[in-house]
Amino acid sequence: MLTDCGHFTYCTNIHPGENWQDHFNEIKNNFPGIKSELAPSSPMGLGLRLANIASKELIGRENLKAFKDWLHENNAYVFTINGFPYGSFHKTRVKDLVHTPDWTTRDRVDYTIRLFEILKELLPPGMDGGVSTSPLGYKLWYKNEDQLEDAKGTATANIISVAERLIEINNTSGKLLHLDIEPEPDGMLETGEEFIQWYQNDLLPKGAKTIASKFNVSISAAEDLLREHMQLCYDVCHFAIGYEDHEGIAESLRSAGIKIGKIQISAALKGMMNQGAVLSKEVREGFAKFNEPVYLHQVVAKKVDGSFIRYPDLPEALEDFNNSQVREWRAHFHVPVFAENFGALQSTQSDIANVLQIQKEKKFSNHLEVETYTWDVLPPSLKLPIQQSIVRELKWVLPYLQTK
Repeated sequence: MLTDCGHFTYCTNIHPGENWQDHFNEIKNNFPGIKSELAPSSPMGLGLRLANIASKELIGRENLKAFKDWLHENNAYVFTINGFPYGSFHKTRVKDLVHTPDWTTRDRVDYTIRLFEILKELLPPGMDGGVSTSPLGYKLWYKNEDQLEDAKGTATANIISVAERLIEINNTSGKLLHLDIEPEPDGMLETGEEFIQWYQNDLLPKGAKTIASKFNVSISAAEDLLREHMQLCYDVCHFAIGYEDHEGIAESLRSAGIKIGKIQISAALKGMMNQGAVLSKEVREGFAKFNEPVYLHQVVAKKVDGSFIRYPDLPEALEDFNNSQVREWRAHFHVPVFAENFGALQSTQSDIANVLQIQKEKKFSNHLEVETYTWDVLPPSLKLPIQQSIVRELKWVLPYLQTK
C-alpha cells in the first residue's frame, strides 16, 4: 500500500513453495485476507519472493498472464522482489547455502536478470522497481584475503553485467529497475562501511568504464546510470546486529550519492551478558531456544572495550557464552517486529523505530517491506496463525509511516 513514507508491504518469503504454483497457492490463500485488514478499498503492494524454479515457471506467458490477471482482480501490485534465496528456503537446512549460487556464478546472473524481466512486466506505470540480492557471497567460504578479493572482483563484473541489462530495459521500456544489494554478517559485504567502500572503489570505477563504452556516454554519465540501477537494500536487522549507527550510515550513503532501493523492516535478538549467575543462565537458555537447524544465526558480541567478536552461528557463540569480556550479544534471528521482549532476551525493535524516523524525515527509499521469515522455526510460544502474524506486524509498523 502507498503510505506517506513509500510503498509498504510484506515479503512472501514467509510463505513456503519453491515452484510457482505452490507459492502462488500460498499467496492466494493468504494475501486477500491480509489486504482486507490493511487496505480493503485501496491498492496493496506485494513483495514477491521467487525461487529459481518458480522464476522459470512464472516467466512463461501463460503463468505470467494468470498472475497479472489475479493482481488486477485483487487490486494488488508488485514493486519489489526478494532475489536473495535462490533455492529451497523452508523445511530444509538452508544455513550458508542461502548464498548459493553466489555472484561469482553465471547462474546467479541469469536468475537475477530473469527476476527483472518478470518485474518489468508486473511493475505498474510510474513506479520504480527493485530486486534485492545477496552481498556478493559468503565471506567464510574463502581461505585467505587473496581468494576473497578474486571472488569479489568476479562478482563485481557480474553485477555490472546486470546493470547493463537494466539500462537497456530503461532505454526501451522506460521502466526504472534497480538491484538492491543486501549487506549481511559474514557476507562479502558485511557492513554499511564495507558496502560504501566496495561501491566507490570497485563498482563505480570498473562499472563506469564498461557502461561508458557500451552505451557511448561519458564516465560521469555512466556513474549516474550505475547510481540509478545499483542500490542498497537496508535490512534493519542486519545493520542492528553490527551495532551500526543508522543515522551515520544514512548520511554516509547520501554523501556518497548511493541510493537505498529498499528498507527491509526486521528485528534481531539481543541479550545483555554478565548480569550475575541467575540472569546469565536465563540469557543463555533464552538464546539456546532459538538455536535451530534451518537458518544461519550469526552472532556479533560487543566487548567491554567496544570491539567485537563475530561468531558464524549460534552454536559457536553458545560455546563461548562465559567470555567475561563480552557485555552484549546480537543474533541474526528475524523475530516478530511487534515484540520487544522475549523473556530474558530483547529485540532490536528500537532500531526499526530509529530507521523509520529517519525515513519519515528524509525519505531515502520508496520501498518498505516487513521481512520476518522465521515463523516455522520460532519457539512454540511465539507461533500464531500466519495471516494473523503478518497483519499484526504490518499494523505495528504503520503508525511509524504516518507523517501527519
